[in-house]
Amino acid sequence: MSVNIALVTGGSRGLGKNMALAIAKKGLNVIITYNSQKAEADAVVAEIESLGQKAAALQLNVGDATTFDAFYQQVSSVLKEVFNADKFDYLVNNAGIGIHASFAETTIEQFDNLVDIHFKGGFFMTQKALPLLNNGGGIINISTGLARFSTPGYAAYASMKGALETLTKYQAKELGANGIRVNIVAPGAIETDFGGGVVRDNDQVNSFIASQTALGRVGLPDDIGGVVAFLCTDDARWITAQRIEVSGGMFL
Repeated sequence: MSVNIALVTGGSRGLGKNMALAIAKKGLNVIITYNSQKAEADAVVAEIESLGQKAAALQLNVGDATTFDAFYQQVSSVLKEVFNADKFDYLVNNAGIGIHASFAETTIEQFDNLVDIHFKGGFFMTQKALPLLNNGGGIINISTGLARFSTPGYAAYASMKGALETLTKYQAKELGANGIRVNIVAPGAIETDFGGGVVRDNDQVNSFIASQTALGRVGLPDDIGGVVAFLCTDDARWITAQRIEVSGGMFL
């Protein structure tokens, strides 16, 4: 029986790294992408291999959709060389950045950057993946709790994620004929280096979020990866077009 393969964008650090490792622990092989930190990506590959799974890392800037055709040519080569496969099974659109700016002060450049990475990137990464995606596989998009509740400073960022949530439903509807499930996972505030590490490193922010969370603490990367990994298994075969918030019950 062939082993399923997942492609995780932004898998060299933070939540993406956690997702990639959690997916490997489910018995899948993993391709990760990195933007600039090749050494970090290679370390994640080694860690996945130490779990007994095959892995590879490829450079990708998800903010430049013009590179996606060439990227998937690389993916096709790596599938054959490393995994002895023609296609992969799961795409996790995780790579992203955070820009903190009030609505009044958001610049056109910041807005365009967020569109390119979070919405245009997610849209065309998936479209261009389709020829290499096995029927019966899945796509997991990544949103944010900020698409449900509002915290000043994230108007543009959260709007892109809201667009991605709508896109997820359309993808699920249109790709369902091929047995491809499409879901979106919305993390709450997590202790990572995302957004300059503000949730992790600012005690005041951390304490406030914990006080507004039903389970009484801020999220950790380990709280997210397992949920994404679950969606990359047959146990989740009847779940599609769903927004799954993983926030410990923030701002209920």
